[in-house]
Amino acid sequence: MYLKHFGLSEFPFGLTPDTQFYFDLPSHREALNVLLIALQNGEGFIKITGNVGTGKTMLCRKLLNELHDPFITAYIPNPHLTAPGLRMAIADELSISYARNAGQTRLLQQINDYLLNNALNKKRTVLIIDEAQAMPIETLEALRLLTNLETEKQKLLQIVLFGQPELDTLLQKKSIRQLRQRISFSYALKQLSPSDINAYIKHRLSIAKIDNPAIFSKHAISALHFYSKGTARLINILAHKSLLSAYGSGLKEIGVKQVRLAAKDTEDTCRRKHPLECQKQYIAVLLLTLCGLLIAHTI
Repeated sequence: MYLKHFGLSEFPFGLTPDTQFYFDLPSHREALNVLLIALQNGEGFIKITGNVGTGKTMLCRKLLNELHDPFITAYIPNPHLTAPGLRMAIADELSISYARNAGQTRLLQQINDYLLNNALNKKRTVLIIDEAQAMPIETLEALRLLTNLETEKQKLLQIVLFGQPELDTLLQKKSIRQLRQRISFSYALKQLSPSDINAYIKHRLSIAKIDNPAIFSKHAISALHFYSKGTARLINILAHKSLLSAYGSGLKEIGVKQVRLAAKDTEDTCRRKHPLECQKQYIAVLLLTLCGLLIAHTI
């Protein structure tokens, strides 16, 4: 592949949420600050939303890495569960031993005892749920009931929901309005601007140990923004394919052409041509026309 060609130690634009490559983008920094402040203040429900590919899971993993003692965390990446399934998943994540045939009332009591013991030992238990828009209504209601577990001074369980904008639509349903009212902090992740993309690309290339992290031209960065609309996952896909294209052509720098070729081979990208390419085509056509007129005049 292109690692040796560009002097890279590893692939810089993978799609897995590798926190080694986490970049403190303005939107992600604001979201992480909201999360940390809200959790430190003991808030019960916190919500982070963002479109597909905006880096929610990466932020989720970053939060897990940031929460040290006195926080105890449980992480559920796929919450498409029944209400009993959710309680069992929480117990499993918190390493609570329970009999599978003990019944839900007994399991809930064990969870409550565990959370109360944590609180008595000045520990804070945080449940982090990714892809929360996939949760059935009855499971969301079961989640709300878990936040009823509290002492006179604090919630026994703090909950962070990460989800797509469909989560906001789901929370508008009248049947779960009590849960919506309990969300004390929320934040919506933003798309990346061209300057964000430029810094993001350079950061990832630097982490991958490249000598020159500025191998994407200014126009290539503009094209990445144009085709991805600022979505981090699409930027990673396009950047990776652009490097492949440049490698195949023996080039050391990436321009608009390489990004355009990557976009043509990628779903969910803007399929229109980048303005710079249109301008180049217009100039080429104009020059050919002028040449034709000059030849005709000479003849």
